[in-house]
Amino acid sequence: MEANMRWTALTAIAPVAWGTNYFVTHEFLPAGSPLYGAALRALPAGLVLLALCGRRPHGSWWWRSAVLGLLNVSVFFVLVYAASQLLPTSTASTVMAVSPLAMMLMAWALVSERPGRAHLAGAAVGLSGVCLMLFTGTAGVSVPGVLASAAAMLVSSFGHILTKRWSAGTDVLASTAWQLTAGGLMLLPVAAAVEGAPPALSPTALLAFGYVTLIATALAFAAWFTGLRHLAAGTVGLVGLLNPVTGVLLGTAVAGEVLTVRQSCGLALVLVGVLLGRPRRTGRRGRTRTTPRPSTRSALPPQRGETSSRYRRTGPNTPPGIRSGTSADGTHTASATSRGEAAHGSPDTHRQAT
Repeated sequence: MEANMRWTALTAIAPVAWGTNYFVTHEFLPAGSPLYGAALRALPAGLVLLALCGRRPHGSWWWRSAVLGLLNVSVFFVLVYAASQLLPTSTASTVMAVSPLAMMLMAWALVSERPGRAHLAGAAVGLSGVCLMLFTGTAGVSVPGVLASAAAMLVSSFGHILTKRWSAGTDVLASTAWQLTAGGLMLLPVAAAVEGAPPALSPTALLAFGYVTLIATALAFAAWFTGLRHLAAGTVGLVGLLNPVTGVLLGTAVAGEVLTVRQSCGLALVLVGVLLGRPRRTGRRGRTRTTPRPSTRSALPPQRGETSSRYRRTGPNTPPGIRSGTSADGTHTASATSRGEAAHGSPDTHRQAT
C-alpha cells in the first residue's frame, strides 16, 4: 500500500507539470509556430534523457520508438500547442480530463486491465466535475481549440496504453528518451516545410522553452511512464485529473481568469474522483500470514468410537510407529504416530490385546 502511494505521488508530478505547461505556452511561447514549438519541446528533452541513460534502441524498439514518438510526442505536442493558444488555460487543461475514461477502456481492450468499480465511479464523478468547469466559465469556448484538445486526449491515451503494453522489461528512462527523440526528429522536417524558418525567440521565450523542455516534458514523461509501469491504467488516468485542477488554479491565480462558483464545485468533484480511484489495500491490516497453521490433530490418538479411515490398521505388516489407511480418493496413506505410541503401542492395540 505504501509503495503504491509513493508511485502515485511520483506519477502526480506529470499532470501538475502539464497543467502549468498550458499557462507557459499560452503566455510566453510564439503563437504561430505549433510545429516548431512541439519540436523544440520534444527533441531537447529526448536528447537530455538519452544522455542520462546512455542507451540506444535495440531490436523491435526501433520501430516502437517511432510509433510511440508519433503518438505521444509529434501529434500530441502539436495539438496541445494549438489548444493552448486557442483556449484559456483552465479550459485547455480541463478538456484533457476526459482521458481517465478513455485510458480505462483502451487498457481493458489492449492490456486486459478491467476497470474496477472504484475507477469507474471516480471517472464518472471526475467527468461531472469537468463538465461543470468547462461549460460554466465566463469566457467563450473556441470550438477548434476544444477539438484540438480532445484529439490530443484520444491520441495520447492510445499512445500511453501502447507504452504500457510494450515497455515491460525495458528501462523507463530509456524508452522515454527514445520516444521524445524520435518524435522531435519527425517534427523538424515537417516544421521546416510548413512553417519555414524557425521563429525568433526572446530571452523570455527561451526560458519558457527551458521550463517546458526539462520540467513539463523530460521529468513529467519519465514520471508518467514510471507510474504506468507500476500502477493500473485506471489509477494513473485518474491521477491525470490533477492536470485540469492545476490549469484552473494557475489560470485563476496568475492569468487573472475568473473562477465561478460552479467551476469551484467542479474542481471539488474532480478531486473526489481522484480520491475514489486511489490504490487500496488488498488485505486486512496487519495480516501477514498467508499459510494456515499445520494441524496437530493427526498426532493425537483417535478417540473412542472414532472411525476415521486414516487411523485404521491395514494388517500385521504395518511397521511400529506407523498408521496407515486409505484416503478419500482411494490412495494408500501412512503417517507416523507419536513417540509414545511407537514405543508402547497405540490405544487401539491395547484394546485389541485385551
